[in-house]
Amino acid sequence: MKIEHSTLKIQKPAWLRVRLGGGPNHSRLQKLMHERMLHTVCDEALCPNKGKCWENNHATFMILGDKCTRGCAFCNVTPAWPDICDKDEPKRIADAVKEMGLTNVVVTSVTRDDLEDGGAAVWAETIERIRATVPAAVIEVLVPDFAGSDKSLAKVMAAKPDVFGHNIETVPSLYKKVRSKADYKRSLGILLKSHAAGLIAKTSLMLGMGETSREVVTVMRDAFKAGCDILYIGQYLQPTRMHLPVHRYVEPAEFEEYRAKGLKMGFKVVISAPLVRSSYHSEEQSTFVAGAMRDRFRSFRPGR
Repeated sequence: MKIEHSTLKIQKPAWLRVRLGGGPNHSRLQKLMHERMLHTVCDEALCPNKGKCWENNHATFMILGDKCTRGCAFCNVTPAWPDICDKDEPKRIADAVKEMGLTNVVVTSVTRDDLEDGGAAVWAETIERIRATVPAAVIEVLVPDFAGSDKSLAKVMAAKPDVFGHNIETVPSLYKKVRSKADYKRSLGILLKSHAAGLIAKTSLMLGMGETSREVVTVMRDAFKAGCDILYIGQYLQPTRMHLPVHRYVEPAEFEEYRAKGLKMGFKVVISAPLVRSSYHSEEQSTFVAGAMRDRFRSFRPGR
């Protein structure tokens, strides 16, 4: 897909300037990921929060390789024909989770349209390995759309992650330009099915790509109606000159307005700020998920 580049360069505002960060824990995680040959979306997506998150012992694993069959206009992950699946990857991730001492684990993946099941079997094994290795860990997944395969989706949901994420990313009018191989209704359907399966549903939006505020609120309502519990909203940042240019930088006050509207709609958690990303670690989400898991445990106790 050809991306039109604007000749007008928009200056990045002060609220988006972050220190890269670092420190001993950051260096330790960098070394661990390299030694175990693991990928993270923190690196592949050039996340601005990597330094802070890694120093706080929070990283998002990316499975099924580092090459994606989609090549969305906003994403920095390499679009290419992927390698053969690494059969040992789920075990290495589970071992890394234990070594890092994680209590909250976030896993995402590239999209693998080249695989018959879209990588669902690897997804399920990764969740099961983590659960077996660190039973007390809260497992959050951020899945692709599996090309609309209900069978693949069901395979991942059957592994029972605690938080089931799938990103809508943007408003329907921009799908052709931003994520041409995705489908808005399909993504809503994934959230609806995960909610129906008793999982905590989560989605995320990027702003600043040309959407209107009315469109954003409409998507928020659609996601809530689909059973979404958790909503994250952040600013789109252009990874390279080859990617979709930023249409505008959204003011922090506008993000706060979306947060207030989302909570009023009924979302349990809304995290909305310029540097927020879908795997951003928030205390609000942790508190809600912990409470939801306690309620689930009580409802399934013998004799109830």
